[in-house]
Amino acid sequence: MNEISKTMAVSAEAAIVAHGLVKSFGELRAVDGIDLVVPRGMIFAILGPNGAGKTTLMRMLATLARPDAGTATVMGHDLMTAPAEVRGVIAMTGQFASLDEELTGRENLNLLARLWGFRGKSRARADELLAAFDLSDAAHKQVKNYSGGMRRRLDIAASLVVTPGVLFLDEPTTGLDPKARKDVWKMIRALADSGVTILLTTQYLEEADQLAARIAVIDHGRKIAEGTSRELKAATGSGFLHVALADPATLDAASALLEQRLGRAVQRSTEGAELSVLADTAREANEALAALVAAGIELSDFSMGQPSLDEVFFALTGQPAADAAKKETQP
Repeated sequence: MNEISKTMAVSAEAAIVAHGLVKSFGELRAVDGIDLVVPRGMIFAILGPNGAGKTTLMRMLATLARPDAGTATVMGHDLMTAPAEVRGVIAMTGQFASLDEELTGRENLNLLARLWGFRGKSRARADELLAAFDLSDAAHKQVKNYSGGMRRRLDIAASLVVTPGVLFLDEPTTGLDPKARKDVWKMIRALADSGVTILLTTQYLEEADQLAARIAVIDHGRKIAEGTSRELKAATGSGFLHVALADPATLDAASALLEQRLGRAVQRSTEGAELSVLADTAREANEALAALVAAGIELSDFSMGQPSLDEVFFALTGQPAADAAKKETQP
């Protein structure tokens, strides 16, 4: 089989196939030669610091931005030569709700169903979606009176008036409380189980860990890693030393000592006096712990084990996910 035949075969089997995608804004190259293959029916997550190019990549695949270079197909349709066909098989939900807040939930969905050509069946389709997303009791309530979780569910329901082959979700649970986030996760899993391919970006490492069958990490417009959550953790290293300090005032001293002993960047937790750092061997970790004790730094707890996905993110990009989420430089 020649290369052209192989490419056609991959495009037929995968929901998304991208090769060498590039997008620049002036001198800034937001996406710099990204390759991507997303099998049909999979939940695939794109992780990276804000400004890494996640949203720009998704906008290109959704035909909202034209690539400067590279090729891509979505559900077998070429992004450049058949954008209308691509738009016919996708749906996209951005970071913020795109609903009319003065209308009720049912009125929003009924309007969209009519625009999609349901005509006499638009109300039935609206009621079907409201029931599927557990919003029937709020059907006649104005959207401005919905909770954040309800708005998000309605926004995604609006993207599914016509069931797409591929659903693009750009940070689908941003700003939601933990319960609402888990409700949206349940809904996303159900969509994937029904055969919809889902490409999502997220700033929540737990979200990617819980949902995605595969994860691509991008930074400065380039893909720097890809695999399952387990594969990414294994590639980063299985020996992560986790240290909890009895006195938060010793945080700086402990961090400096660990970096000196292990020659690795130390990650600080967003809450509490906790540190984590990669150690190549158990012996190295034990020697580092002994050095902390010798320096008079009291520990409340310590452990050695597999890295979390947050630690993988830190190891790959050089910054914790929580810090990366605060830096909004995306064009």
